Amino acid sequence: MLHYLKDDLDLIFHNTKEVWGDLKDSTIFLTGGTGFFGLWLLMSFIFVNRKLELNSKMIILTRNKSNFLSKHKWVLEYPEISFLEGDVNNFKFIDAPVDYIIHAATDASIKLNDEQPLVMFETIVNGTKRILDFAKLKEVKSFLLTSSGAVYGKQPSDIQNISEDYLGSPVISDSNSMYAEGKRIAEVLCASYYKLFNLPVKIARCYAFIGPFLALDAHFAAGNFIKNLLDNEDIIIKGDGTPHRSYMYSADLVIWLWTILFNGKDNNPYNVGSNHSISIAQLADYVSQESVDRDINVIIKTPLSGKDTLRYVPNVDKALNELNLKIYTDINTSIKKTIHFNRIF
Repeated sequence: MLHYLKDDLDLIFHNTKEVWGDLKDSTIFLTGGTGFFGLWLLMSFIFVNRKLELNSKMIILTRNKSNFLSKHKWVLEYPEISFLEGDVNNFKFIDAPVDYIIHAATDASIKLNDEQPLVMFETIVNGTKRILDFAKLKEVKSFLLTSSGAVYGKQPSDIQNISEDYLGSPVISDSNSMYAEGKRIAEVLCASYYKLFNLPVKIARCYAFIGPFLALDAHFAAGNFIKNLLDNEDIIIKGDGTPHRSYMYSADLVIWLWTILFNGKDNNPYNVGSNHSISIAQLADYVSQESVDRDINVIIKTPLSGKDTLRYVPNVDKALNELNLKIYTDINTSIKKTIHFNRIF
């Protein structure tokens, strides 16, 4: 698997090799290691660990090791990866030393948020509290929380790109705000552990992403459209196609996450995502143009409403200026790479 993704892993290596200096003979503890973010963090860690001869290890917290390995047997080839079975809410603390923690355990599941909002809340808040207690016990060198742009609430239509100092919030009378409010509380918990225990917490407010291993059957528009393409189906947009999003490629994502973990300012949020805004209709058009079997039509079901445009697009100047990061992969290349991967695997 790593060989197939070597171009992406080389990109990650060349843009992060200067930040790994303190990691030699260290251990990273990763929650959410079996998801989209986690797989890319896992792969890039293996690649860099071997390239720089760091002699480091990664421990992945998972509820079901066997289930994960049945899908990704290739991970067994790498002894630097080990697993701790348990739930993020109540996993057993281990005696082994841990130097860094990345907490990426919460799935941004619309279905779970809608049908079981209390489970969503408990997973985010109680899980974050548990992992922060673990980080405090281990006196880690750095702790990274993957938060979300959802913490800002609905983005005003007159703000093209929303920045970290925006003080908006989700609608608290709406139970569908549970995910966003949970992430806000998770960030406050991080701030409290920073203040009370001097825990070096870093926060990545993540937006929308695309790349190999993205779920094609979840609520992600990019994944859904790619699935339509691979199934030789027309792309049907139920709305009017005007909402604007941005999509960061998975390799770019982990460059940003590793850099924030090692070089980000403590208790400081960084937006993580692309600042290049496109409409849902444009995204569908870009995907449809990659068809090789037949013309894929984009069908928009709802007439233009005339309402203000819905946006979910970050301002990433803070990360660009403070951490010298950038967008390395454009949207068209990102789409092509994701489609190509899914045609093969």
